[in-house]
Amino acid sequence: MSIRFTAKARTGLIALSAVVGLALGMVGCGSGSGDDGKKPDTPASASKSGGSDPSAQEGQSDQPLAELKGSNGLVLDITSATRDSGGFVTVNGSLRNDGDKSIAIPSALSGNETEIIRNGRSFGGATLVDSKGKKRYYVLRDTDGRPLTTTGFSNIRSGDDLAVFMQFPAPPITTTEVSFELPTFSVATIKISG
Repeated sequence: MSIRFTAKARTGLIALSAVVGLALGMVGCGSGSGDDGKKPDTPASASKSGGSDPSAQEGQSDQPLAELKGSNGLVLDITSATRDSGGFVTVNGSLRNDGDKSIAIPSALSGNETEIIRNGRSFGGATLVDSKGKKRYYVLRDTDGRPLTTTGFSNIRSGDDLAVFMQFPAPPITTTEVSFELPTFSVATIKISG
């Protein structure tokens, strides 16, 4: 009977851990703007007028760090690239459809690594290039091989935007500028803050 109790307790703990993990993940991805069912206005989302509303906490200016043009009217505005104390750089931005019709977001954005592709559409193909240090930094992955980027998107309607993030290993503290590369988009130089 104690084996059955232990097995049930272990199963319950695993289920509880999964639920708590999912809840924390949803809270971390939420905008904190409430549950009114409307599309959230996050600091990384560009408004229809082309500007952004950065929060004072992020210390961003009204202008994006870089604007990358992609295919079919897609535009990626990089709004921040922040180094944190854990040894990561998080790049935030807004993917916008400036075209006149709804389009499928290219699968090439996920890159060509089998492990990342297996986890669905993402920005797993993004890289940071430190030309002085002669190093390329790829998007980080969790222990299950999922890229630490925005995932789960497929289409974007004309005029809409999608808040995005990508997390990379941090280059040395002396490196403050890197090239940001994403398949099918132009290349841009961005400054890392923090």
